[in-house]
Amino acid sequence: MSTHDTHSHELEPHGDGTLPDRFENPGHPEHHQRLGDLDPKANKKAERQVLALFTVSVVGTIAFAVAYFALGDPTTDPTKIASATRTENLWLGLTLAFALLGIGTGAVHWAKTLMNDHEMSEERHAIASDAESREAALQALQDGAEDSGISRRGALKGAVIGALALFPITIALPLIGNIGGDWNVGKLKHTMWKKGTRLARDPSGRAIKASDVTIGSVFHVIPENLEEAEHPLDEKAKAVVLLIRLDPRDIKSEQGEGWSYDGIVAYSKICTHVGCPVALYEQQTHHLLCPCHQSTFDVADSAKVVFGPAKRALPQLPITIDDEGYLIAQSDFHEPVGPSFWERKK
Repeated sequence: MSTHDTHSHELEPHGDGTLPDRFENPGHPEHHQRLGDLDPKANKKAERQVLALFTVSVVGTIAFAVAYFALGDPTTDPTKIASATRTENLWLGLTLAFALLGIGTGAVHWAKTLMNDHEMSEERHAIASDAESREAALQALQDGAEDSGISRRGALKGAVIGALALFPITIALPLIGNIGGDWNVGKLKHTMWKKGTRLARDPSGRAIKASDVTIGSVFHVIPENLEEAEHPLDEKAKAVVLLIRLDPRDIKSEQGEGWSYDGIVAYSKICTHVGCPVALYEQQTHHLLCPCHQSTFDVADSAKVVFGPAKRALPQLPITIDDEGYLIAQSDFHEPVGPSFWERKK
């Protein structure tokens, strides 16, 4: 560092101890030219590197679209769904990373190797700018565009436009990919439960006998034949149930006559607020709590809402037992499970 620079960075007070109003401008440090500024071959090499990076982004975006369609919904076998989902997410994540990294690293490398790197500074001024300053700022932007050389580098221009134009596909595909597939809203009103379907433990699928359920216990329940459904996870999302045994004397009301069996009640596990799983049971108060927004339901009183934003009770599944003592459904739910939707009538 020169003597001039050292002196300019020191805040030397006046003899009376006060600081001066202004300090000497230290100026810019010595400018060191880049290899690309001195060697045309190096400059051309840098241009090819930038072109390659934007090409990586284009390829990444195209690969994302291919992976989205090729790996989406690959199987209906419940034993393979988890593995297939992991594979799909892995490829979507990798291709999205290349699409983003190509644009980001390409832009940074362009700025560092191809654009002019001369130091510039300007005096501080009031925040509000006059018309002349605004015109100067606009001119600076135009100079910057000219400095980038994009008008002279046709291949780079095409790569940038292509990468930026294609990248939104990675956002749009997941958002609109399933729109228009099936508008049958009636499916939301029914689940897999039907007369005679046995209640089974989740996730083992083992059928439950009434004698297995003790007072105060809670069972997470699915239909016994869930794995035979065409889309098991979709069906499970609607059919999951909480099974609880109360002392019959504690039951204040039910949603239908004879819908419980010897104090055993079954209610939808899907919160009627926004569909979170209601799974926190307080045995002494017989309250079910939704952990998302604290909606609270009284199992002993038709699962009515006692607190929180939910507006209706959890639907009750009518149950009884078969000849072997296994708990079975008397029918499907008598109203749609989960949050209300636009075609729901009650």
